[in-house]
Amino acid sequence: MAQLKGNLDRMAATTSETIPIVRGPKGSDETVIVIGAGAAGLAAADALGRRGMAAVVLDKEQRIAEPWRRRHEKLTLNTHRALSVLPGLAYPSRTAAFPNKDVIVGYLNDFARTRRIRVEFGTAVERIERNGGHWLVHTSQGVLSARHVIVATGRDRLPWTPDWPGKASFSGKLIHAADFGTAEDYAGQKVLVVGAGNSGFDVLNHLARADTEAVWLSARQGPSLMPKRIGRVAVARFGGLMAMLPTWIADAVIAATQRLVFGDLTRFGLPPAPKGGASRLGVEQIAIAVDDGAVASLKAGRISVVAPVAAFQGPGVRLNDDTVIEPDVVIAATGYRTGLEAMLGDLGVLDAKGVPKANGGTPSGQPGLWFIGMRPSLTSYFHSAGLQAEAIARQIVRGS
Repeated sequence: MAQLKGNLDRMAATTSETIPIVRGPKGSDETVIVIGAGAAGLAAADALGRRGMAAVVLDKEQRIAEPWRRRHEKLTLNTHRALSVLPGLAYPSRTAAFPNKDVIVGYLNDFARTRRIRVEFGTAVERIERNGGHWLVHTSQGVLSARHVIVATGRDRLPWTPDWPGKASFSGKLIHAADFGTAEDYAGQKVLVVGAGNSGFDVLNHLARADTEAVWLSARQGPSLMPKRIGRVAVARFGGLMAMLPTWIADAVIAATQRLVFGDLTRFGLPPAPKGGASRLGVEQIAIAVDDGAVASLKAGRISVVAPVAAFQGPGVRLNDDTVIEPDVVIAATGYRTGLEAMLGDLGVLDAKGVPKANGGTPSGQPGLWFIGMRPSLTSYFHSAGLQAEAIARQIVRGS
């Protein structure tokens, strides 16, 4: 693995004024440009390559899977390894059921190497604009032209924290869940976690194992919540079956499983979810939270649910019910943004939150502009990325 990492890290970005584009195998067709060297971008390049289409992946970082490397060291997938693969490459034998982030980094490196995917590192895409029948891709290394561009930068690209009143006055520590670190960092501290979604429960699952002085959960809405395991069975293994069900049935199954496994969590102060888990996933792109110890701590009184945050004031945090608490650390598990507005903001392809309106094989409304990996899934991000890559590649080849 060390040798593989060294080889990939030596794949330097092109440093000439303009990046050379290799012509595709069908004469006038240009190489497809893929933006982002994560799982979705690599899957897209591979799907095109298997169909004889040349593709180049652009990434602003110097290594594959850099965002994974930056996440906290205890981060694992919430989806089972059996479903969290890209087409044609399994994990090494004895990989844990829920792979750690370092395993994911190694896996993505292996995939890029074995599929001989061309990645131009250190190439930040600044703006995309239409020019006749082609796209001009303005990058930190020059301007490229292509008939097809696939945006694979991810829906969790930029951590987002609300602009709470008085936030700058807070004398404690305010961080985003992306910068959680390790549970040991919070020993002896009073911690407020804001947000009861997927990332909020990831944080709480870790804090449940830490020797904290106090943990509060500020929840505006309750989550759709599934256990990581029931007995020795990984619940995520049923994600493929759930994805095939009509949304209303999937909602009912998720709700019934949550109630049977955890009981009525409103008795412990957790607000109810406003709608079913599958519905929220499909309409609002809100992922289903996974419990791995947090609920037991909630029931034991080690985690206390409090009202939504109203404002910060010096050492304190004022809640909507006018209660004031004084945490040492506030962890904002408040979600992410795509950060695509500057790149694509004037093309009419983003919604009010900057999320692409189209995803996978669905046309974006702009010919030759595609998006992949921009929606959560009941199965796994990797599995969905593989399916979406196939759908996009088929349409590109068909139209070429």
